[in-house]
Amino acid sequence: MSFVNKSHIVFLSIGSNLGDRNQNIQVCLDNIKRIGKIIKMSSIIETKPYEVIIQQNDFFNLVIKLAYQDSPQKLLLELNEIEEKMGRVRRGIKNEPRIIDIDIIFFDKKIVNEDNLEIPHPRYSERLFVLIPMNEIASNFKDPRTKKRISEILKNTQNRSNKIN
Repeated sequence: MSFVNKSHIVFLSIGSNLGDRNQNIQVCLDNIKRIGKIIKMSSIIETKPYEVIIQQNDFFNLVIKLAYQDSPQKLLLELNEIEEKMGRVRRGIKNEPRIIDIDIIFFDKKIVNEDNLEIPHPRYSERLFVLIPMNEIASNFKDPRTKKRISEILKNTQNRSNKIN
């Protein structure tokens, strides 16, 4: 109990589209449990790859709410280690297939702008594969930049998406 009281509240987006996607997500969650406490977890949704340049499988995506006791930079290092340990290879191809992808979406109400880390995640509000699961577990959470609720951001993104399609 005291762990959660002294912790930062973090929202992570997790995705996989290589190999056994369910197993990859489970292994990822098991690893995340070693660095923090998962408070809430969305359903897993299946989505088409986003802005891809090579043919690839659909993604399984979810969002988790995590209690975490260290800094955003330390979390980024630990998440990158989990990805590497699971076999993720970064070849510099935008939106390439991946065994696992873990993004920090929010870290408390912090706004972070560093060379290797931007919080809130700079493109989360364009991505239904982040917004739909995030809305499921934290619809009233407010983006610290825009002060808009996730439910409102999701609705606006769906409306824009419908106009395009």
